[in-house]
Amino acid sequence: MINDKGGTALPIVFLLLFLPCVMSAQDTVGRMSGDTLSEVVVTAERIREIVPAQRLSGRQLQRLSSNSIADALRYFSGVQVKDYGGIGGLKTVNVRSLGSQHVGVFYDGIQISNAQNGTVDLGKFSMDNMEVLSVYNGQKSDIFQSAKDYASAAALYMVSRRPRFGEGKRNNLNFKVRSGSFDLIDLSALWESRVGRWLSTSANVEFLNTSGRYKFRYSREGGYDTTEVRRNGDVMYVRAEAGLFGNMPRTDFMVKGYFYWSERGYPGAAVKKDYGISLLNEDRQKDRNIFVQSAVTHRASDFYSFRLQAKYANDYMNYVMPPHSTVQPMDNHYWQQELYLTTSHLFSINRVWSTSLACDLQWNGLDADGTEMFDANFIRPRRLTVLSAAATSVNFDFGLRAQASVLYTYVHDVSKRGMETAGDKNEWTPTVIISYTPWKEIGLSFRAFYKKIFRMPTFNDLYYVQLGNRNLRPEYTTQYNVGIAYDRIFRNTWFAGMRASVDFYYNTVKDKIIATPTSNQLVWTMVNLGYVEVRGMDVAVAPSFSFGPVGVSVMLNYTYQKAQDFTGTKKDEGYDGVISTYGDQIPYVPLHSGSAVLSVNYGTWDFHYSFVYTGERYMLGGNVPVNYILPWYTSDLSLSKMFRIGKTELGVTAEVNNIFNQQYEVVKWYPMPGTNFRITLSLTI
Repeated sequence: MINDKGGTALPIVFLLLFLPCVMSAQDTVGRMSGDTLSEVVVTAERIREIVPAQRLSGRQLQRLSSNSIADALRYFSGVQVKDYGGIGGLKTVNVRSLGSQHVGVFYDGIQISNAQNGTVDLGKFSMDNMEVLSVYNGQKSDIFQSAKDYASAAALYMVSRRPRFGEGKRNNLNFKVRSGSFDLIDLSALWESRVGRWLSTSANVEFLNTSGRYKFRYSREGGYDTTEVRRNGDVMYVRAEAGLFGNMPRTDFMVKGYFYWSERGYPGAAVKKDYGISLLNEDRQKDRNIFVQSAVTHRASDFYSFRLQAKYANDYMNYVMPPHSTVQPMDNHYWQQELYLTTSHLFSINRVWSTSLACDLQWNGLDADGTEMFDANFIRPRRLTVLSAAATSVNFDFGLRAQASVLYTYVHDVSKRGMETAGDKNEWTPTVIISYTPWKEIGLSFRAFYKKIFRMPTFNDLYYVQLGNRNLRPEYTTQYNVGIAYDRIFRNTWFAGMRASVDFYYNTVKDKIIATPTSNQLVWTMVNLGYVEVRGMDVAVAPSFSFGPVGVSVMLNYTYQKAQDFTGTKKDEGYDGVISTYGDQIPYVPLHSGSAVLSVNYGTWDFHYSFVYTGERYMLGGNVPVNYILPWYTSDLSLSKMFRIGKTELGVTAEVNNIFNQQYEVVKWYPMPGTNFRITLSLTI
């Protein structure tokens, strides 16, 4: 049962759930009484974003020589990607040093959740069916959105391809074959079909298989170099998606089904000394992910629009650590289920002022089995989350745009086995965003935002056997950002345009959840101990040029981040004898990082060069020599050509990645591939 403290949220929930039905019914009655059906378009100026996102889309996204979503995100400023080695390694994203659990990952407008550990493995998502990647600091500043959109410190939005047809076409067919290093075979097919005037369908399937084997060099303790082969990085997966899309005069809707199955090895650490344990890199993982989601947006009138979204997800994971490869053998099975329903409402009061209301209901459950001790102590948690958000936005003619929002979150945990769970959580969190463009013809604008948000402890944080702590508090973040942006297009000149921005930010993370040892080094627990301050600067410059038939574009990004751990005090000698890390740069955050992208197109030819640099970092908590990680950089090249034969297009792309064969590690002891290549053939009918 939900206690009285959370009861105030329920009237709002039911009001917001039923209001669209009432409004829609009234609208239907009006049209039946003789009104002419006409299309009503909500003016973009009323709901457009106040602070633009970093975005990659279309051909630019496809030319980035990226194996996965995580690879493409390396070109965004302020973003760190953790890659545990090769195609089979885990890949997570961290924005402005706030932690991967603080980054909301959305697929076609609905968040991908993981109540178990709070992270999303971006390596599971393909680039073949992706239309747009966007990263938002703070939150997306379009107020017509779900309450979930307000509930993260940063957000990654992945938008898949939506069917588009040329004049007279009713079907699109696309086939791709990709092969290259690591014994890669990647096959995909896409079929899009127009069904009537307003409906279309899409079906996409992909099969990938790779051994994930590559050579790497490193220095063993004692000073000698050796060459090894990365083992157990094989991956085989099948991904399938199907969608139904509707685009009617006043209503848009989408229904999508998603299926993913994989079996992979997790390559282990390549340590430089013998720690007395076996590191045969034989951990295995099987995944099966299924979800069905839908969304409908209805423009009832110039004044009112609403959106309903729903999702059901069912995930299975089997993680195996063989007895001969670890001191603690494991064969655990995990089942997650999620039910999600959200409704959001936009009220366009006048040309200047808009308001919105949104409410989400989410239910998560986790079941697991494994060792006898694990089965006896795992509580099988269930979580009900209620989120309600109210927002307002103004857009004045003299260039001032502002938005304010407040989010209410209620969380209630129970145990299927009747065991003790964490107490209920009730939180209110605000956001304020301002943008000012004093001279529209110049293209110069100023922006700022303040946001306070938190992340709930995950099921693993609270309930994992021998690790969880039911008394954990939420992990709070506070963000301050000020910036300046320039965006202008020049016509009838070789200098086609310029986009540039500089942002300065200050973030804090309070009550950071970390693992600390208890009575011995084998048994750890989660506690609220951490406090982190992040001071940073993001710079982005993107000029474009036009020399007759040749188009040239450049994208430059630079990030400076001073992310310091201020847990404890300067005199503190640490916890349980561990050396204090007070004032040190937090693990895996470089002081300096950046990227450069050069694209040249001429007719049906495309050339692409990209450079990524990550400065020196430290692993674990202390900035001491043993934790030091060398800086690294990579350079990638790609060349593509499109051939047209009647209405058929044949594309050929050749890619060479890490052309200088840099030996580097994104995560300590997890070496990355040297020089590698791929060739892609595509056929579009």
